Amino acid sequence: MANRRSFIRFAMAALLLVFTQTSTAQVGGQQISPSSMGGSSTTAATNSNRAGPTASMSGPGVVLVPEDLAKLRLAPGFMVSLNVLDDPDFTGNFRVDQQGDIAVPVLGTVHLAGETVPEARVQIQKRLLEGQILRDPQVNLIILEYSTTEVTVIGEVANPGRYPLLIPRKLVDVLALAGGATVTAGNEVLITRGNSKAKPMMVHYSRATDPRAVENAIVYAGDTVQVKRAGIVYVMGAVTKPGGYVMQEEGTLTVLQAVSLANGTALPASVHKIYLLRRNTDGREVSFEIPLDKMSHGEHGDMPLCATDVLYVPMSKFKAVLLNSQGILAATSSAAIYTATR
Repeated sequence: MANRRSFIRFAMAALLLVFTQTSTAQVGGQQISPSSMGGSSTTAATNSNRAGPTASMSGPGVVLVPEDLAKLRLAPGFMVSLNVLDDPDFTGNFRVDQQGDIAVPVLGTVHLAGETVPEARVQIQKRLLEGQILRDPQVNLIILEYSTTEVTVIGEVANPGRYPLLIPRKLVDVLALAGGATVTAGNEVLITRGNSKAKPMMVHYSRATDPRAVENAIVYAGDTVQVKRAGIVYVMGAVTKPGGYVMQEEGTLTVLQAVSLANGTALPASVHKIYLLRRNTDGREVSFEIPLDKMSHGEHGDMPLCATDVLYVPMSKFKAVLLNSQGILAATSSAAIYTATR
């Protein structure tokens, strides 16, 4: 009996030891946030400069910091931490001012805006050498706080607005942030640089565009991306599917193509003459008679259309009379818009 009691006490002691070690391991493996340990935002910001995507704790929300920080360029509002080994005179936190400068004791004003962290580090090191302040300066520079860096996306996108952009991104990635282009988007995207001295860049963006040209289009923080609206040609009257048709791909459309997109003419249509309504640059409306039947048989050349043109196919009983052009143009405001690839 005594042996049995000794064995029970030994087993309970062993179980208690295992439970204690397991609890210790769980606590030791738990991730402790800076806030739970009373850490400062500086500590969190310092950790954000380590490799891998991390969260910046400086703002009210969690912002993912991209892995490729080498491309991030300093801008007004950034706060950086400068440390020069074995020389506390140059150690401290500095805010980049509106001119893009920081004021370093002894060294003076240093312009950092537009430079990456490695470039800024080399510049400071060079200044210390050229000024004969230090012989072999070991400079460390990290970003503590990021200023608001955004790109504005407007025009024919699903969700126009402003989006965070810490580092330069490809145009296709920026458009994806805004939900992609709409069905009425054209093949031109205008990129206006945040730097007023830079010229706007027009990018042709469609399925027919060389993908390498789109890949080379880079968007920077402060830029505005405008997706232009595609031209729309309206085909009204005696056609199978009247409505507006987007001038996709290369932005061209002819009379025969437009009628084809509308699934051809309806049975009672008069194809001897159809009518083209067009607004001139001065706002005046002009109309043309087009011999659709001769075009269809190759007896007359096809005719290219312009954006906002209206093709009207009359019914047979109206083949000699053009209906009120104002009524036709008014009907286009409620017409369905279709997209189709050719």
